[in-house]
Amino acid sequence: MGTVQDLLTILHHITPEHLAEDWDNVGLLVGDPRQQVHRILLALDPTCQLAEEAVQGQYDLLLTHHPIIFRPLKALRTDTPTGTFLALTTKHQISVIACHTNFDSVPNGVSGHLAISLGLEHIHPLLPAKHDCLEPCGLGQIGTYTSPLSATDFIGRVRQALQPPWLLEAGARPEQVSTVAVCGGSCSDFAELAHKNGVDVFLTSEVKHSVARWAEEAGLWLIDGGHFATENSAMTALQRLLLKESEAMGWNLTVDVAHQEPPLRLVA
Repeated sequence: MGTVQDLLTILHHITPEHLAEDWDNVGLLVGDPRQQVHRILLALDPTCQLAEEAVQGQYDLLLTHHPIIFRPLKALRTDTPTGTFLALTTKHQISVIACHTNFDSVPNGVSGHLAISLGLEHIHPLLPAKHDCLEPCGLGQIGTYTSPLSATDFIGRVRQALQPPWLLEAGARPEQVSTVAVCGGSCSDFAELAHKNGVDVFLTSEVKHSVARWAEEAGLWLIDGGHFATENSAMTALQRLLLKESEAMGWNLTVDVAHQEPPLRLVA
């Protein structure tokens, strides 16, 4: 059976840490690299509920997309959500690894999975990575449809792929959609870059008011699919990658994906 360090080595091949943005915090955030790993639980968000699920399920390792420790901690108070999470995982010897913008940047990562889910072809990065990569890496993805879709049909694909609790849009809908840019998570700052690449629509989340107004005037169709919805399904892609690597190593490793709901919901 492998150790936490062995898992870090595998993840370095799948989601190299040097691809993470300078402001990010990825890798082993809690735990001992020498600890053996039998059961892994994957999730988008490091919540207290997730930590409790890991304890109840006797998992050795939590692998989350968003890091539990993002900025330096000045105190570790267990009456806060972060403190509760860290106390639970530490007490029960559950290691915690974050794969954030490094998983965003690989071709089969968050945005790549999103592009494939929408049926796009000839996919390549929207913002190419500055670092070397065996495959074209970078944030966001651009792809095309061989046969253009109507705007309505494209929205149907978005709903099917994301299962979003809502969709927001800005800018005029084009007559047809053939070139699409996507970026899972908060990427509205890439709207101008997407527009310069001649896309018919840019799908992302957490679109700023100023960006929405700019898209309206620039003639870019912009869709906000929600942060959770544009990223969460990629956890199953990461699960498949980990299982494939562990099987190649001859490990009998359990890799599960936790069920999480979006933190935001529409007011009835």
